[in-house]
Amino acid sequence: MPRSETRKIINDPVYGFITLDHPLLLQIIAHPYYQRLRRIHQMAFASMVYPGAVHTRLLHSLGAYHLMCNALNELKGKSVEITAEEELSVKIAILLHDIGHGPFSHALEYRLVKEVGHESISLLIMQKLNKEFGGLLEIAIRIFTNKYPKQFLHQLVSGQLDVDRMDYLTRDSFFTGVSEGVIGYDRIIKMLTVHHGQLMVEEKAIYSIEKFLVSRRLMYWQVYLHKTVLSAEKMLVRIIERARELIAKGADLHSGSGPFDFFLKHPPGRDEIEKHLDKFCLLDDYDLTSAIKNWVFHPDPVLSNLCRFVTCRQLLKVRMQATPFAEGLVKEYKDRVAEQLGLGDHETNYFVFTGEAMNTTYNPSDERIQILFRDGHVKDISEVDNALIHQTLAAPVKNFYICYMR
Repeated sequence: MPRSETRKIINDPVYGFITLDHPLLLQIIAHPYYQRLRRIHQMAFASMVYPGAVHTRLLHSLGAYHLMCNALNELKGKSVEITAEEELSVKIAILLHDIGHGPFSHALEYRLVKEVGHESISLLIMQKLNKEFGGLLEIAIRIFTNKYPKQFLHQLVSGQLDVDRMDYLTRDSFFTGVSEGVIGYDRIIKMLTVHHGQLMVEEKAIYSIEKFLVSRRLMYWQVYLHKTVLSAEKMLVRIIERARELIAKGADLHSGSGPFDFFLKHPPGRDEIEKHLDKFCLLDDYDLTSAIKNWVFHPDPVLSNLCRFVTCRQLLKVRMQATPFAEGLVKEYKDRVAEQLGLGDHETNYFVFTGEAMNTTYNPSDERIQILFRDGHVKDISEVDNALIHQTLAAPVKNFYICYMR
């Protein structure tokens, strides 16, 4: 009989070689649910602005796993007690932490599945995989849901200083070329420690943590909430909304993808999604991209124009400001669209609309980044002497935007 594979090395452009050295890990990454992440872009439409930003959720998952391995080795080297079973389980938890993302990641959150975020879908998929693998994911699920006694394991997966954030900032800055997002992830990991069961960082890492938080803030406004990216993502949402409106009116509209047609016509809610996980795990970016290309030729002028604009990168213009836009300005833009495309008042709402974009640098009332000093006392990063990240940065920064046709 051929010997089963027990070790795999993956060459990652950011970290170099990543090693998976447990049969269960190899079974998980070989599963079709996990392999679907190859077909979902990490940054949705960011490649409209930064052409190199075409990396996938699978690559991010493996990168976060690699940083988790480094963090665990560091903590064990500092005599933090982590059993082999816990180590394997937290590695599984980080590999699967984003498995519930749908096509185009955050851009369509709550759109294809009503009232259910990707974290909840990730948990449902983990529970289904747990049944397939004979209960071997039980501890991983407890860590993921913060129901395991060693809370620092959950904080490594999901917290202010989790390896998920460390990887996506490092990876997204690498693939976009935006140097403001570069963080000292290796130094932060070296300074991780556990005190009274909580994940903390040693005093020597204060400046690295401040850089981490500032980099995150800059990446949000320069990349994740960039005006062009925002425009493309909101246009995608409008395409879905228009397709559903046409279907509700009796139009014979097909996407060319069975799973996508199902979620367009019968979007499941919180109580129904578990029954349709198999269909959900067949959905990826390619289903939507293909549908958008097909709908360029649809007779409905709203749907066809939206799809053509996205396909040809003729995106809606975006303006941002600190105060809401005047109704008169919105009406002026709508009147122009109505005249240019020959549309009624309702249809112009697809081409002219307003909204809010918001980001918080650091909120100490949510998840705290705690600094462990040499003498044993603990302070929040916002309370250290001469803190760069202070309490006033806990307030969210909000910008109002208007999208309108050129």
